[in-house]
Amino acid sequence: MAYLGPSRIFVPSVSAFRLLGAVGMADMGLATSRSPLERLEFDNVALKKLPVDSSEEPGGRQVKGACFSRVKPQPLTKPRFVSVSHEALALLGLTGEEVASDPLGPEYLSGSRTLPGSEPAAHCYCGHQFGQFAGQLGDGAACYLGEVKVPPGQDPELLRENPSGRWEIQVKGAGLTPYSRQADGRKVLRSSIREFLCSEVMHFLGIPTTRAASVVTSDSKVVRDIYYSGNPRHERCSVVLRIAPTFLRFGSFEIFKQADEHTGRQGPSYGRDEIRGQMMDYVIEMFYPDIQQNHPDRVERNVAFFREVMLRTARLVAQWQCVGFCHGVLNTDNMSILGLTLDYGPYGFMDRFEPDFICNASDNSGRYSYQAQPAICRWNLVKLAEALAPELPPDRAESVMDEYLDLYNGFYLENMRKKLGLLKKDEPEDEILITELLQSMHNTGADFTNTFRSLSQISCPTEGEGEGDEELVKKATDLLVEQCASLEELKAANKPTMDTRELSMLLSMAQSNPALFQMISDRTTIARQLEKLGKLKDLMENSQEELKTKQAEEWSRWITRYRKRLARELEGQSDVQAAQEERVRVMDSTNPRVVLRNYIAQNAIEAAESGDFSEVQRVLQVLEKPFSSQPGLERPAWGGGAEATKRGERDEGEEQQQEAASASTARNPVPYDSRPPAWADEICVT
Repeated sequence: MAYLGPSRIFVPSVSAFRLLGAVGMADMGLATSRSPLERLEFDNVALKKLPVDSSEEPGGRQVKGACFSRVKPQPLTKPRFVSVSHEALALLGLTGEEVASDPLGPEYLSGSRTLPGSEPAAHCYCGHQFGQFAGQLGDGAACYLGEVKVPPGQDPELLRENPSGRWEIQVKGAGLTPYSRQADGRKVLRSSIREFLCSEVMHFLGIPTTRAASVVTSDSKVVRDIYYSGNPRHERCSVVLRIAPTFLRFGSFEIFKQADEHTGRQGPSYGRDEIRGQMMDYVIEMFYPDIQQNHPDRVERNVAFFREVMLRTARLVAQWQCVGFCHGVLNTDNMSILGLTLDYGPYGFMDRFEPDFICNASDNSGRYSYQAQPAICRWNLVKLAEALAPELPPDRAESVMDEYLDLYNGFYLENMRKKLGLLKKDEPEDEILITELLQSMHNTGADFTNTFRSLSQISCPTEGEGEGDEELVKKATDLLVEQCASLEELKAANKPTMDTRELSMLLSMAQSNPALFQMISDRTTIARQLEKLGKLKDLMENSQEELKTKQAEEWSRWITRYRKRLARELEGQSDVQAAQEERVRVMDSTNPRVVLRNYIAQNAIEAAESGDFSEVQRVLQVLEKPFSSQPGLERPAWGGGAEATKRGERDEGEEQQQEAASASTARNPVPYDSRPPAWADEICVT
């Protein structure tokens, strides 16, 4: 260094300056020129703590002795954003504006370009699918990008839910992995939009879920036969960026399973019990640190862990039931080890209340119907317990599972009491009142979401006013009858899906050849078809006016009982007005005004497929406040009631798929909070 006199200021020599310029200045310049996405700080702990496949050979294969395989996402042609979720991106310390305006953003968030610090990998897991062990499955289309450190100043509540201090980010639809089997590892626009929107609405409904930060589409194409009807078409490859503390699932622990007695398949890491222990240590230390800290005994720790997973699962499915959500594919590989809603495929929010509601058109047996979900989640927990043995002693697991039903019922009743505004007292008769409400909804074909939302408008009897006050009961009855199905809707809903001749043949076979009957059908399916036939016969004997009278009588009886129960809520209350206001406030923050009905998603999909992304963005905006009315956002913009598509929201790179565009714009738009239009019944999700 050269010394410049008494000022004691040192300046670097030429050689030192060159060195600084080559290293330090370059780093400084790089840091300042990096985009917010490029400055994400990764700490990919899962790949350090869990075994990674040593082979990087392309193509499908059995992956033994590993939890992850390194992969190379396949770039898309001309990737571009469809939409971003500002709220989900905030988890990573990003803003929607800076991501959407980043020219490399669509490349980074589709896996087309690797983020600095990212280590793309696919996760190996197995699963029981529709009750049968399927062997190795794994991330056939999803790709782990890495774990981003939680940014400073994150909401303490989020840190409580995610104590690991990192968010795993994952792209879904980024191409082939060792687990793609016969598929191509790609996702298309319709499935990507559905996953993106539902991930976010579940969060805003207060239901634990993985998150979705963006949807990217492209000019890359794949061929899909949507309805398996022999009419394939080209569709645009699209990618969703997903966020969660971890995407580990029940099936992650099934890679150690011995040969299944029914299918003969076994997990690829059968016999590698030490990896099971590693996985349990990792999951508990990272995501259940309180359990790790409070249970020095390994067995007690593992039992406490399983009990917590069981409790979270029971609470989750109770929340699903209370908003009418049906997952559609509750295989063990779609069940989160953290109790999150995971993998949005052929899901559906129920419109008309139907306990046997099946949202997945491929679920012919109804295994994953709405009313079956609590029992199926219990079945999946039992399979998880089997996968954790011997780390989790079977007798201890059985004791934990004995608690499931009571826990589920407790969570369900707690939620339902809020939905009915029963806040001050817990009465044994409440369960009967709730059951009778659901029965009336079923009998009248009432809309699930809107009926519950309407309940806060039913007045509490006040002093000097009878619970059976005819005028008030009639007003409430009229309110609920508005949400009931018409005669034609009920006829369509109760039309058997099985031909009467086929049904007659199967009934005869059940008597004459039970063994053959069990091979091709089951008694539950036949009973369901016979029940539909009986209801249809009754409906044929009614006119619309007669049906409406019956619906009104049914609702009038229930409302009278409900108002009697509400009157007891006010007993002993010094401030009746305050109690009334609290009831309405709690009900309106528990019963959503809008959910992601299939027709709402379909409108957004068809607009996007025609090159207009504004409806996806608009629906997201509506769903971010599902309990509130938002002036100016009552209905789709393409209905003409709001400003037309803004310049820049249309995808100029896409040719117009006029058929899809005209299909959506030709329909009369209905408000987001209305009962579904007639055409919604034609939507088929597989």
